[in-house]
Amino acid sequence: MHLNANDMKVSRILKFTGFGILFAALAALLLGVLTYLTQYLWNWLVPALFAGPAISFWQTLGLLVLAKILLWPLGGRRGNWRNHKGYNGRHWAARWESMSPEDRERFKEKMKEKWCRPRASVESGSHQAAKPQDEG
Repeated sequence: MHLNANDMKVSRILKFTGFGILFAALAALLLGVLTYLTQYLWNWLVPALFAGPAISFWQTLGLLVLAKILLWPLGGRRGNWRNHKGYNGRHWAARWESMSPEDRERFKEKMKEKWCRPRASVESGSHQAAKPQDEG
């Protein structure tokens, strides 16, 4: 049996749709299990230790969402920037050691130009601020 291009396209769409539905179902199941475990631990410990209330499944889900908003960094790995390629100290130390003395001086000058100028001179385009004239 030979499939034409249109049948293959429909087959591929159905395959990815099936994977998407399966992924969504597994994510929902995992969230449900996490919520249930959190509810179980809360209802086991908090009333006994702190005389706090027992909470429902939906209250637990809300608590997990609130914890996500308040405690975890938004946008994924922003708090973990040092582990990205090129930001660890060994990388830059090796790069520095491989530079010639002239390259090091050029690098230092470029960094000074970029980061050590006063803000006003960067915005105005001039390197020196206007000085008031003394009369007298």
